[in-house]
Amino acid sequence: MKNLLKTMSFVLIGILAAESIFANEVNLYTSRHYDTDDALYEDFTNETGIKVNIISGKGKALMQRIRSEGRNSLADIFITVDAANLWKLQKDNFFQSISSNKIQKSVPANLRGPNNEWVALAKRSRVIFYDSKKISKKQIRKLSYEDLADPKWKGKIVIRSSNNIYNQSLVASLIANHGVEETEKWAKGFVANFARKPQGNDRAQIIAIANGEAEIAIANSYYIGLMLSGKKGLEQKKAAQKVSLHFPSQAGRGTHINISGAGILKNAPNSLNATKLLEFLLSNKAQKHIINNTYEYPVVPVVRPNEIMSQFGKNFKEDQTSVSEYGKFNPEAVRLMDRVGWK
Repeated sequence: MKNLLKTMSFVLIGILAAESIFANEVNLYTSRHYDTDDALYEDFTNETGIKVNIISGKGKALMQRIRSEGRNSLADIFITVDAANLWKLQKDNFFQSISSNKIQKSVPANLRGPNNEWVALAKRSRVIFYDSKKISKKQIRKLSYEDLADPKWKGKIVIRSSNNIYNQSLVASLIANHGVEETEKWAKGFVANFARKPQGNDRAQIIAIANGEAEIAIANSYYIGLMLSGKKGLEQKKAAQKVSLHFPSQAGRGTHINISGAGILKNAPNSLNATKLLEFLLSNKAQKHIINNTYEYPVVPVVRPNEIMSQFGKNFKEDQTSVSEYGKFNPEAVRLMDRVGWK
C-alpha cells in the first residue's frame, strides 16, 4: 500500500509539474513576416513569465496545417494578414469567441470577426500612389476607387494580380457596398485602364510610378513607410521619394481598411495565456512598437501613427465597412475578377 501511495504521489507530482510548465506557455502560429515582432513576444515573456513558442510560415500553409492538425493542434493563436483569411478559418469553425472586455473595448466592432472570434492587431489602408509631376493635386483631391474605371486613366494604372488577397478584399468591399453587378461594371473599366499585365508585389507598383511606367498604383499604405525608412535599401528609398500618396474614398465612406489580426483556436490548450498575449499586443506600448517598425496604423485610438506615415495625413476618413465582409464576399470577388480578365 505504501509503495502504491508513493507511486501515486509521484504520478500526481508529475502531472502537476507538467500542467505548471504547460500553463506558462502560449503557442503562436504567425504569418506576419516582421522580425521586430519577436521583440514584442520577448517583452511579453519578461512581463508575464509566459513563454511564447513561435511557428512562422506563409498564411495558406499555416491555415492548412491548422486544418490538418484539427483537435490535436497545439496552436493557441493564429496571427495573419487580411481579414478574409481569418474569416475563412472562422467559417470552418476553428476559432473560439474572445470574451476579454479589455480586447473588445480596444478594437472597434468593424475590426472584429463575428461573435468576436478574431480581432485586428493593426490596420493598413489600400491607397493610391501617383506621379505628382503628371497628376495635379486638383485632379487627385477627390479621386475615388470608383473613378479609376474612367477611360481617361487608360494605360496609366498598375496593380498586383487578382490572386493577391489584398486585391480580392478590395473588390469584396466594393461588392459589399455596391453589389456584384455594379462592381463588375467598375472592374471591367478598371482592368481596361491597366498600363501593363499585373505583376510583382506592392512595392513593385510604387517603383513603377517612380520609373515613369505608370501614373497611378494601388498598394498598401505601409509599404511607403518601409521604403522611406531605408529598411528596403537606398534604391527603394529614392523611388519612394518620387511618389505621392492619396487616400481615396469608396462610395463616400472613406478609404479601404484591412488588418493584421488574430484569433484564438477553438481547442487551444492555453487559451487564458492566449488572451493575455492578445491583450498585451493591444496595449499602448505594443501598438507603438508595431507602428514604428511595420508602418501599419494602430488599432488603439490614443496611439498616433508613425512619424513617417503621419506626413501623408493623420486623420484620413476610414471606411467603416466590417472587415468580415471581405471574407464573406471573397468567393464572389474571385469569380468576378476572373470574368473581367483581371490576370
